[in-house]
Amino acid sequence: MKCEICKKRIDETFLKKIIGTYVKDEKGKKHSICFECQKKFPSKEELLKNI
Repeated sequence: MKCEICKKRIDETFLKKIIGTYVKDEKGKKHSICFECQKKFPSKEELLKNI
């Protein structure tokens, strides 16, 4: 799985959960975000603006 902002591969835990988060846009589509981009853009609005 890749981050939708920086296009890097997102690491997973041994239970196949991503080390990062999912963000839903207005239409309900889920976007995967890596931990580094989550630190750069702390609010949901900033994350969606950079996708």
